[in-house]
Amino acid sequence: MRLIWLFLLLVALVLVPFLLWGDQFTDHFDLEKTVDWLMELGPPWAWAGGIFLLVSDLVLPVPGTVVMSALGYIYGPWLGGGLAVTGSMLSGIVAYGLCWKIGRPAAEWIAGREDLSRGEAIFGGKAGGWLVALSRWLPLLPEVIACLAGMARMPFRRFVLALACGSAPLGFTFAAIGQWAHEHPVPALVLSAGLPPLLWAIIGPFMMRRKQGRAQQD
Repeated sequence: MRLIWLFLLLVALVLVPFLLWGDQFTDHFDLEKTVDWLMELGPPWAWAGGIFLLVSDLVLPVPGTVVMSALGYIYGPWLGGGLAVTGSMLSGIVAYGLCWKIGRPAAEWIAGREDLSRGEAIFGGKAGGWLVALSRWLPLLPEVIACLAGMARMPFRRFVLALACGSAPLGFTFAAIGQWAHEHPVPALVLSAGLPPLLWAIIGPFMMRRKQGRAQQD
């Protein structure tokens, strides 16, 4: 039960910036204004600005999918998509790393060791990969799930693979939308939403077999 309180607290912390500044950021970072802002940095550095915005989404209500589309508009669907995926994954890794290092004591205090052990079992098992992969498509949850994965000591390799399964379809799809899919966004969105579970359904069992194999060797 206390694990739920930890989850709700993280959701509240992520939600606060959206309630305070969400409208301002949404107005300032529509596609046209985001492209203009990145282009002011110059094409050689616009990519860095885009990745910075995607990582800053951890603490600010930056519309990440708009930034991904802007990267696709500037660099095209492939390079722009690669940059979008990189930014999304860096954001998740930073959240995971920070909560691994400094969030554990707070998590034990809020959830208790017993409930936190249940969280470790969740993120160490099959469900953890699904949660990480699918959360990339949902609002607010990417940061929350990445933090919980870090607090629960989810194995880093499994976390990164699950993160890639969720981030890659999202990043490339919205980069493509920024480049050429304004007139037909619905198929692209459906494809992006469906690919994360498909990719993890392929990779997840392989990772679990490797984990079981190592456990048997030990």
